[in-house]
Amino acid sequence: MSTIYDFEAERIDGSTVSLNTFNNQVLLVVNTASKCGFTPQYAGLEELYQSYKDQGFSVLGFPCNQFAGQEAGSNADIAEFCQLNYGVSFPMFAKVDVNGDNAAPLWKHLRQEGRGLFGSKQIKWNFTKFLVNKQGKVIKRYAPTTAPSDISNDISKLLRK
Repeated sequence: MSTIYDFEAERIDGSTVSLNTFNNQVLLVVNTASKCGFTPQYAGLEELYQSYKDQGFSVLGFPCNQFAGQEAGSNADIAEFCQLNYGVSFPMFAKVDVNGDNAAPLWKHLRQEGRGLFGSKQIKWNFTKFLVNKQGKVIKRYAPTTAPSDISNDISKLLRK
């Protein structure tokens, strides 16, 4: 069975990175959007990142335009928006599809390993979050309505393991 570390992803600047770069870190992988009711969660995600980054934690943000066209801008537009409005310093990646035939392989893996309510594989909306342990395994999936601050205890537990 593969782990998140077996995948590559395109950074928002166009460079490609192996997710093995994040080996032995606790990760929160999130599909994001700039024009969504949940967009203010960027602030909470950045707060989590700042609180735990020195302990081996990172947030990985993946913009997605599959939900009501809420991320229509270019990767450069998205990067600028995140920096100017929320001071995002955690790794952001190029815009991806999270559902459907063109879904990024990483997101197919996340959907398979971290199923939603009633075993659903589909991502229902922006700001769906996947918590990944230090071994690269999906531990838990959180709904878009889950505030980043509500994930803090789960992150702390994984960092202590």
